[in-house]
Amino acid sequence: MAGNGGIIGPCNAAAVQAEVITSITASGPTSPALPATQPETTVINTLVVAGGGGAGIDNSGGGGAGGVIQTNCIAVTGGSALSPGAAVVGAGAAAVTAPSSASGNDGTNSSLVIGPATYTATGGGGGGGSPNCGRAGGSGGGADSAGSGGCGTACQGNDGGNSPPDLGGDTGAGGGGACAVGAAGVGNCGCSCSPRTAGAGGAGLTISTLFPGAPVSAVGGGGGGAAGPSPAPNTRAGAGGTGGGGAGSTGPGNDGTVNTGGGGGSGAGPGASIPSGGGGSGIIIIKEPKVVSAPGVWQMNTVYEYVKDGNWSN
Repeated sequence: MAGNGGIIGPCNAAAVQAEVITSITASGPTSPALPATQPETTVINTLVVAGGGGAGIDNSGGGGAGGVIQTNCIAVTGGSALSPGAAVVGAGAAAVTAPSSASGNDGTNSSLVIGPATYTATGGGGGGGSPNCGRAGGSGGGADSAGSGGCGTACQGNDGGNSPPDLGGDTGAGGGGACAVGAAGVGNCGCSCSPRTAGAGGAGLTISTLFPGAPVSAVGGGGGGAAGPSPAPNTRAGAGGTGGGGAGSTGPGNDGTVNTGGGGGSGAGPGASIPSGGGGSGIIIIKEPKVVSAPGVWQMNTVYEYVKDGNWSN
């Protein structure tokens, strides 16, 4: 026993349960079941990212990023296993190889079940080819010439970029990203003063600030491709959205990065079936926040030291 300014109580030490981050990257249902939570865990934070969309083929729109759902303070029982088979990681869209000017494929949904609630992120929309409009998705696919970008899902992603009419060729827009719309393509009106410019993919969410140590950083849309002569001032390869979006290319399009939900980038012709980039697969992240417990009676100087070090429980 120890004296505490007139209060008698046991000599205590704060119990610290470390933060734990679990990343689920495999496609399909998890096997084995999700791990049990730590004994002191009462809430978890989660991130669910769907698979990214693929780009349209041959000078077309970039694929949209997979939808993102971030949820905090989900109540759980400490020391208990989460629902078995509760997580499904969506696959990225397969690349399109034919026919010429085909639209891109959509990414696959990801889902996580915790208790009675299901959190489902929508797969990214495919980039426009023929038809010219981008497809709707978690984030929408970018448009091909004279088309509109696909719509993103509310609270999950952004729209794909639009593309205006282009005399003499196609111009692809960028797919939408988790944090920004895809950039519009810029068409050629028939004079050298208006070069064709492929749109860049929309920027992705910075995941590392929410989940330090997570294996991915962001979720970006894919870049578009533009037809026409390669030399400047034409820009035929739109940049991929930051955080996993595949860049457009003057050859085959680039895939979105694995486990980011990034959209695929379009390839560029002209006049040939240039394969598109496929989407990146999704990811699910579960975070158990750090828990500090401090029961009993404490000396004031001991409390001060724990508070100063950030280890005192409220």
